[in-house]
Amino acid sequence: MTLVVADYDAAIVFYRDQLGFALLTDTDMGGGKRWVLVGPRDGGGTRLLLARADGPAQMAAVGDQTGGRVMGFIETDDFAAEHAGMLARGVVFREAPRHEPYGTVAVFEDLYGNLWDLIEPRPQ
Repeated sequence: MTLVVADYDAAIVFYRDQLGFALLTDTDMGGGKRWVLVGPRDGGGTRLLLARADGPAQMAAVGDQTGGRVMGFIETDDFAAEHAGMLARGVVFREAPRHEPYGTVAVFEDLYGNLWDLIEPRPQ
């Protein structure tokens, strides 16, 4: 999944240090472009290509890539521990955790304001 960001290094710090993702690749592509890939430390799940905005239209999309809707989900099997860890690392949650028929969830924002869900699915 591609995520348009304003700055490679700031995005790496957020996704690696605050969300706990692994920096999988950071390759210089020349001309100021880099191939920056982050993903879950366990190697599973979706990976994010952090693509620096190029031009006014892409800069305008930074932080609003889904028109204010949640753009992604980080799934955990220990919501309480993950939520506490994220708070301790400075992640901003927009709401308190809530229990829904599908699981425990709370909406948080990335460094640009894109919305994400932290979710522990209800056992099937």
